[in-house]
This record gives sequence, C-alpha cells and structure tokens, in this order.
Amino acid sequence: MIVKKKEFTYKGKTLKELQELDVREFAKYLRSRQRRTVLRNFQEIEKFVKRSKEKIKKDKKVKTHQRDLVVVPDMVGMRIQVYNGQNFISFDITGEMLGHKLGEFALTRARIKHGKAGVGATKGSKHKSKK
Repeated sequence: MIVKKKEFTYKGKTLKELQELDVREFAKYLRSRQRRTVLRNFQEIEKFVKRSKEKIKKDKKVKTHQRDLVVVPDMVGMRIQVYNGQNFISFDITGEMLGHKLGEFALTRARIKHGKAGVGATKGSKHKSKK
C-alpha cells in the first residue's frame, strides 16, 4: 500500500490555485484582521513581491525591515531575511505561513537562559566568603 502525502490546501484551495489569484482576491480567504491589512496595503505587498522576485533572479538576498507585511501565496518558496531590531533572521516561507505577518517569524526577544545565582543572591550564600 502506497501512502500518498496530503497536498497542502488553504481554505479548500490548493497552493497553485491561490497563486493564480490577485492579492485582493486572496484577501477574501483571510480572517478579518489580515483581510483588512491586505486590502489597505495591497500595493505595498505587490511592490515587495515584485522587488523580491527580481532580487531572487539576480541571486541576491531578500532583506527587509517590513515586519507588518502579510504573507501571500506569491511569497511561498522564497527565502526572506527579516530584521528583528538587532540582526536579520532568515527563513523560508511555506504554505502554513499564509495570512501571518513576517514579524511573527523573526522574534525580537531572545529566550531567557538563567544561570546559577551569584554570591549574595540568596540568604544561604550571604555568609560565605567572597574569595
């Protein structure tokens, strides 16, 4: 028995069907908050997609500070670097990212790593010598 991998769909549409849609037509399949953002900024999104496709053709990296851009089907498969306030975080855009914003994938706060408590940090270590 051959197990076939399930094809990715978004709201009942395959990725190829979604890529044929205009950005404003794709917005109809998004949730209300994302739909509102896409419909207000569709020109900005189209300009970003066009500019990044040109950069990919020239084998250049696609770097951006635009963390508020909503991922649309034309971006799927791209490798994008998004600025997190300190450096650029690189990631590939997949179908599961549709409707999310780029900033969600470039975290701005590092994970906290707690070390040992220093001398004087606890009551038990207060009376030890500091040498």
